[in-house]
Amino acid sequence: MAGKPKLHYPNGRGRMESIRWLLAAAGVEFEEQFIEAKEDLEKLRNGGDLLFQQVPMVEIDGMKMVQTRAILNYIAAKYNLYGKDLKERAWIDMYVEGTTDLGGMIMYLPFQPAETKEKNLALIIERATTRYFPVYEKALKDHGHDYLVGNKLSWADIHLLEVILMAEECKPDILSAFPLLQAFKGRISNIPTIKKFLQPGSQRKPPATEKFVADVKKTFNI
Repeated sequence: MAGKPKLHYPNGRGRMESIRWLLAAAGVEFEEQFIEAKEDLEKLRNGGDLLFQQVPMVEIDGMKMVQTRAILNYIAAKYNLYGKDLKERAWIDMYVEGTTDLGGMIMYLPFQPAETKEKNLALIIERATTRYFPVYEKALKDHGHDYLVGNKLSWADIHLLEVILMAEECKPDILSAFPLLQAFKGRISNIPTIKKFLQPGSQRKPPATEKFVADVKKTFNI
């Protein structure tokens, strides 16, 4: 029997958080090796473990996988969360790219200078409510199913929930104009594996603190 996937990344969200979400939703237990200092990162680099000298890196099925999208593609396909055919996969990809764009804006907010944060927060809220969330609201309305693609849980649903919760940390009532997304959030949050991941004490990471931002900048020479 193969061992648990092992995740190499700092002890925070960043690019690894969507990988944690996907593994957790699939019911896969995983281990984490946190990068806490420059020496930890250099050890991985010098050991030849990082194909492009970058993290995240996930040890899974005898591979040392890098590049976030490649890792997510592999996990989604392995655990049957990537649609039943090419067309479904294409829709999942489109929906995920949208949530990735919005999630990226939110993820980088704590790393931005204080003088630009308010402006960028306003932009996040504007984009979420006028560009991104209307697409998912319409998708749920048009096909009348519980899930975004194929009436079956997929990576697109999992990633949308992750980003909805991130957006609510920016503005708690951000879904006020989107009743179908509110219902979607409730449904997906109550899937047993996801519900477990949302409980205190899970491997889900909290929003970035000032200390985490400072530590990451020091470790990665940002």
